[in-house]
Amino acid sequence: MRALITGINGFVGGHLAEHLLDIGQYEVSGVARQPVLSLPQLHERVTLYSADLSDLSQVRNVLEASRPDVIFHLAGQANVQRSFQDASGTLETNIFVQLRLFDALITLGMRPLILITSSNEIYGHVRPEDLPLDENTPFRPVSPYAVSKATQDLLAYQYYVSHQLRTIRLRPFNHIGPRQEEAYVASAFAAQIARIEAGQQPPILRVGNLAAERDFSDVRDMVRAYGLAANHAEPGSAYNIGSGQPISIRWLLDTLIEHSHVPIQVELDPARMRPADVPLVIADSRRFRQVTGWAPQIPLQQTLLDILSYWREKVRRET
Repeated sequence: MRALITGINGFVGGHLAEHLLDIGQYEVSGVARQPVLSLPQLHERVTLYSADLSDLSQVRNVLEASRPDVIFHLAGQANVQRSFQDASGTLETNIFVQLRLFDALITLGMRPLILITSSNEIYGHVRPEDLPLDENTPFRPVSPYAVSKATQDLLAYQYYVSHQLRTIRLRPFNHIGPRQEEAYVASAFAAQIARIEAGQQPPILRVGNLAAERDFSDVRDMVRAYGLAANHAEPGSAYNIGSGQPISIRWLLDTLIEHSHVPIQVELDPARMRPADVPLVIADSRRFRQVTGWAPQIPLQQTLLDILSYWREKVRRET
């Protein structure tokens, strides 16, 4: 089986490539703007195509060369806060890249399985009576990123119906882990702790909204879910993927600080607050679990320790 990962140099893309290679079911190739794979451990094991996915001719060239049986479409702008700063760029990147991919497949007459990574953010303004969120919850997006993912989700369904593309819509809830960039909450905390321990930052950790509760999973559990989806999920369907357990941002912070080697003071940073935020998010993943048998395996305490270890090593290397 030939698997193509768009956005292979991203946080999730790298973990997914490692997982697919580990299970031994796939020949793995990937697409990125950069001409080199970001993870050295993927060199010699993954075929990389350097391409601009907003360019239809380049997308066609990649598809003709790779001839995928399954496409994991991960490429895009994935940061909610950044989407408020660049709404048009987020919409253009996330929506039109997917359209180029669909148009290229139709033109070439290819019908691989296509896993589209939507997001729990599409549910947006959650009411208490909506919880836990299942796949029938209405879309009420509250950020440009969420609007872009809702559009991707709807387009995937539309092209399944209108052009018989074999799309599966995955709606992952929050996932964290080592190698995630500092723009995301757990990595933002861990990176600051590592710099404080190394004497590169005063012992003040700056935070945003700590009261929000999210449904967190380890990225390594999440990519395992993607692999199971490729084998068991039904084209045309949508699936929530999450733990079903709400975890507060404060708990993430307190857990990481408990493992700090030095005393740390916490300080609110208004710049880290979102213009619109949702207080509580919980996934109902029963549909996905029934189809695939998936369940999270890595405790969040272990995930946070792995994130902190990653940032300590990164800071040490950069010193």
